[in-house]
Amino acid sequence: MVIKSNGRREDFDRDKLERSIRIALQKRPVEPERMDQMISGIVRRLESMGETDINSKQIGEIVMEALARIDTVAYVRFASVYKNFQAADDFDKFVSELRPDVTPEE
Repeated sequence: MVIKSNGRREDFDRDKLERSIRIALQKRPVEPERMDQMISGIVRRLESMGETDINSKQIGEIVMEALARIDTVAYVRFASVYKNFQAADDFDKFVSELRPDVTPEE
C-alpha cells in the first residue's frame, strides 16, 4: 500500500509510476529500453524494502534519484510536479541546488 501525503492509502500502481516517468522523459534522448530498465529497477528496489506500506514521498525520492542519473531535464521536470513548484523562483532555487556529482550517464 502507498500512503499518500494526505494520509489516504491506495494500492501501488506500477502503471501510474510508469506514466509519471514517461511524462518526465517525454522528448528526451532516452531509449525506451533504458526507461523500462529504470522503472523495473525502481519497482525491485521498492519490493526489496520488504515493507507492506510505503510513503509516497519515499517513492518520489527514489524516482528523482533514478531520473537524476539518466537525464537532468527529466529530473527537474519530475521535481517540479513532485515538489509542487509554484513560481519560476522555485525552479531557480532547485536548479541552483543541483549537486555537481549528479550527472546523467553517458
